[in-house]
Amino acid sequence: MSGLLALLDDVAAIAKVAAASLDDIAAQATKAGSKAAVLVIDDAAVTPQYTHGFKPDRELPIVWRIAKGSIRNKLLILLPAGLGLSAFAPWAVTPLLMLGGGYLCYEGAEKVLQKYLHHEGEDEAETAYSDPAHLEEAKIAGAIKTDFILSAEIMTVSLAAIPESNIWMEGTVLATVGIGITILVYGGVALIVKADDLGLLMARRGRFRATRATGRGIVKFMPTFMNWLTIIGTAAMLWVGGSIIIHGLEVLGFDWLGHLIKGWSGALGNLAPWGAGFVEWFVTALMDGIFGVALGAAIIPLVSKVIAPLWAKLPKFKT
Repeated sequence: MSGLLALLDDVAAIAKVAAASLDDIAAQATKAGSKAAVLVIDDAAVTPQYTHGFKPDRELPIVWRIAKGSIRNKLLILLPAGLGLSAFAPWAVTPLLMLGGGYLCYEGAEKVLQKYLHHEGEDEAETAYSDPAHLEEAKIAGAIKTDFILSAEIMTVSLAAIPESNIWMEGTVLATVGIGITILVYGGVALIVKADDLGLLMARRGRFRATRATGRGIVKFMPTFMNWLTIIGTAAMLWVGGSIIIHGLEVLGFDWLGHLIKGWSGALGNLAPWGAGFVEWFVTALMDGIFGVALGAAIIPLVSKVIAPLWAKLPKFKT
């Protein structure tokens, strides 16, 4: 009997340790996820534009395939790579982040230039896909590539927020953050892209007048909302990309630009003491975005002529 009681005590102790570990994982995952919150917003703003122009019955399958690609990016590539770099080459994290930030600047600047400097012949890449199925594959591939960059930033920011511990704890926390963020982002994207269908259903089959009126309002509002979401997504890529580059330069010792932006934002914030915090944040984000546009425009030839062709030759994952 005494042996059985001792065994039960050991089991209880192990259970307490396991529960404490789960609590630690949950707490660290929540903290790390909150650090990456702004990037989550960017990801959610960018993704819905990839479903634009497709039939309603293809929207959720497209979102699901992008979500699967995002999970693969995070768990099979970025998580091991992040842990490996953190353990063996921490010096490489900042340059790699800056490469990712530069790509975000390129993506955002390209969208801006296409919108305001549009000429005939610029749509050749998209019109080449006369088959909707081929266009869908191209859109999904582009979305997963963009997600890879955003996911890399999310995982790196999350890793930096995790207190130093063993590799298993860090890996578990990162996996928890990656899965949780993917569910949050793509669950939200699914709701966004199907909101107009829900509104149409309410307008047609609503039992009450108010329900039908709400449905019609949703249907009328969603095109405007999606347009603004595209604008927000582009601005987010430029802002985040520019801020990553500027912060990386500061880490590498080239901090004059960061100090200049902080000086301007601080000076303008002092002119509006009633909202100094917001003014400083807004000016900093605006300057980061302007820098992102300039840098992205400067590297468009490099990306389009050198990097993009090399990237296209990489093996493709089935989605």
